[in-house]
Amino acid sequence: MRLISQFFLGLIIAAAVCGRLAHAQGDMVFLVTYVDTMPDTIAPATALLKRYQNASSHEDGNVRVEALQELERPNRFAIVESWRDKAGLDAHEQSAATTEFRDRLKAIQAAPYDERITSKLYAELSKNESLAGALYVVTHVDVIPAGKDDCMAALKAMSVDTAADTGNISYEVLQQANRGNHFEVLEVWANRQALDGHAIAAHTRAFRAKLVPIAGALYDERIYKAL
Repeated sequence: MRLISQFFLGLIIAAAVCGRLAHAQGDMVFLVTYVDTMPDTIAPATALLKRYQNASSHEDGNVRVEALQELERPNRFAIVESWRDKAGLDAHEQSAATTEFRDRLKAIQAAPYDERITSKLYAELSKNESLAGALYVVTHVDVIPAGKDDCMAALKAMSVDTAADTGNISYEVLQQANRGNHFEVLEVWANRQALDGHAIAAHTRAFRAKLVPIAGALYDERIYKAL
């Protein structure tokens, strides 16, 4: 009888732990920020983003912070962040590191930074491949409000199909908090050959065709490297 009691107690504890983890993941807040600096300020911009990345990674509530530099236009950057909950993000927004970053950015920016607060919609993550030399793709997908559900269905299918593509390391879909018809798609690829192979895959071309009738803006896809 005691063994049975211990067994059921173990199940109760496991269920409670899983419940807490699910709740914590459900509370997570994601932030994607686009940074556009003047072409002659690449070096100080890179140093500034690295400093912000390092400081943010040590703040309470930070789960992830990645500073990325666009390959074709190296004066453009993206910052991808995950925070344990809204309270953690709010504290970060008021931190000294964030204030310093934004103040210093003003002197070198070509345009004000564009910050998107999001939540995770779909994800196929980490296949334990090396990130050395990996390519990061950040795509802003904007559809008309009436096309939101169709877009979500298409993005869900893409998250499954892309995970099976050779060289894919991760594929995440985030949904913007204040505009449910806006999405950020985050991809990591082992190399350019893998990314090019994905671009010509039948499921990728079918996905792009589905977006055309419901698109609210151009499909904004940018390729980056990690700083």
